[in-house]
Amino acid sequence: MPPDTDPTALSAAAGSGSGGVPPGGLGTAKRLVVKIGSALLVDDAAHRIRQSWLDALADDIAALRRRDVEVVVVSSGAIAAGREHLGLTGRTLKLEEKQAAAATGQLRLAHAYQEALARHGITVAQILLTLDDTEDRRRHLNARSTLDTLLGLGAVPVINENDTVATAEIRFGDNDRLAARVAAMISADTLVLLSDIDGLYTADPKRDPSARFVAEVAAITPEILEMAGAALPGYASGGMVTKLAAAGIATAAGCRMAIARGETEGALGRLLAPDARATWFAAQTEPLTARKRWIAGALKPIGRMTIDAGAVRALRSGKSLLPAGVHGITGTFERGDPVAVIGPDGTAIARGLSAYNSEDAAKILGLRSGDVAAVLGYAGRTAMIHRDDLVVL
Repeated sequence: MPPDTDPTALSAAAGSGSGGVPPGGLGTAKRLVVKIGSALLVDDAAHRIRQSWLDALADDIAALRRRDVEVVVVSSGAIAAGREHLGLTGRTLKLEEKQAAAATGQLRLAHAYQEALARHGITVAQILLTLDDTEDRRRHLNARSTLDTLLGLGAVPVINENDTVATAEIRFGDNDRLAARVAAMISADTLVLLSDIDGLYTADPKRDPSARFVAEVAAITPEILEMAGAALPGYASGGMVTKLAAAGIATAAGCRMAIARGETEGALGRLLAPDARATWFAAQTEPLTARKRWIAGALKPIGRMTIDAGAVRALRSGKSLLPAGVHGITGTFERGDPVAVIGPDGTAIARGLSAYNSEDAAKILGLRSGDVAAVLGYAGRTAMIHRDDLVVL
């Protein structure tokens, strides 16, 4: 094992992010996303799910849940788990064969996770996503709402990349980036990538015996990016390049990230120890702050909601915008589109993502939230704009 690099010196070399050098361990995590690499979950020789390893992961998740940590799993392995059952082993797969293998493997993965976590009385929910689902605003909002609801109900969402319809994701193995996008989407504070390597090195330790282990990264600089190597052959894909790309996404969204070796059973639980071996990347801001900055600066409003003085006071006290406080809608927009919130004097008060399209929003102006369903014919959201999707100017 190459010697550790002095953390202080390395943090200085990496730059000084506003989040500072992150503390080791999962002890402070409140909302955690765990990415599982296919090489960990599926046996390379037998092409079967490593059930004992998965059971140990479920034990770790249950222990974290007892510490009031919300856990989301992003799992690779659908293609690897499904290929044997279709007679697709021993050769390089065509794109359509990968998609067919994924269709079979997704069922097997979902069943395996369900059985493993059921031993602890934990409900599992499967969600299939692609990177596009995290980029389109409406799909982003729908996925975020579903995940928030599942976590609130005590379930553990298991997210698989939707390999049966995705193309670029299969070619490039972007589950690392997908996990980072999910972490950003749900404002997670911690992302852990369990892999077949224990962290970042100054060079590929399989090729360079003098490579030094990097314990802490305060900011992702060109020097850090140069340390990444190409993906190794086999089921695991993406290599350190996609892991650093994931770190860039996560840390910019206010989520610290760890790369840790996950081959042995109980790997996630061991990260509760502050001195557990892993590379930690510091968050550059707080999770909610990052989301608010995105809403405030990156999105151009395409509609307007005019509100009364009482709603202005409510927003400035940190509350959501309810239909009762809205008395005017301008423009045509869909659910999830950015809108400007205008006070009674014509001043822009806030900016946010609408929970309704403009047609439905116009129908429920001034209504109490409990009356919305009777007017629209369906049970909509309580707020016109939820406070997590709103920035007061």
